[in-house]
Amino acid sequence: MSKIIDLTAPMFDGAPTMAMDPKLSISWHCSLETLGYNLSRVTMSTHQGTHIDAPRHFFNKGECIDEVALERCVVRAVKVDLTGKQPGEPIEPIDLEPYSNRIEEGCSVLLHTGWDKHFPNPSFFTGFPYVSKSLAVWFAEKKVGLIGMDMPTPNSDDWKYVHVKMLGAGILIVEGLANMEQLPDDVPFTFFSLPLKLQGRDGSPVRAIAILD
Repeated sequence: MSKIIDLTAPMFDGAPTMAMDPKLSISWHCSLETLGYNLSRVTMSTHQGTHIDAPRHFFNKGECIDEVALERCVVRAVKVDLTGKQPGEPIEPIDLEPYSNRIEEGCSVLLHTGWDKHFPNPSFFTGFPYVSKSLAVWFAEKKVGLIGMDMPTPNSDDWKYVHVKMLGAGILIVEGLANMEQLPDDVPFTFFSLPLKLQGRDGSPVRAIAILD
């Protein structure tokens, strides 16, 4: 049988978020004692935890998350081992050279830095290895279909440039992945990052998994 790897960060009441994002709130709406059944209330950002960015995130006329074809969210992917990167160090095109023969047009790439192990400490949101501006251009030129990462965002300083460059090239961005050490280094696998069908919106939390052949 195929093996399923859960790549999704946990979601819980008060889970930390990017500084300007709404906080995740999960509470009981009713219980067996009040209305005869348990039901919870959830308030959160469309970019909570493990989530996917649609072009609408940075383009007012960009593709919304409910318009993204599901075929683009169920893809063949390769993992790039970047666990040797230091905090705050850029990820450059040269770092992906060992994988260049596997990164072809339409391919999807998951960047494994190990930074997910900082979650839920607030340090998760600062000082992480980051996608450089030149790497964002490289991904766009390669026509990569989807980029996933275990960091909370591709770049905390040049965040607008990097997002616009990749989303503008039709690259979906999945942020906040976890447990990528369980993925193989040398063979592709099937990656699922299915969003909620939020009409007209900019992104969505996902349940991200990989299925190993």
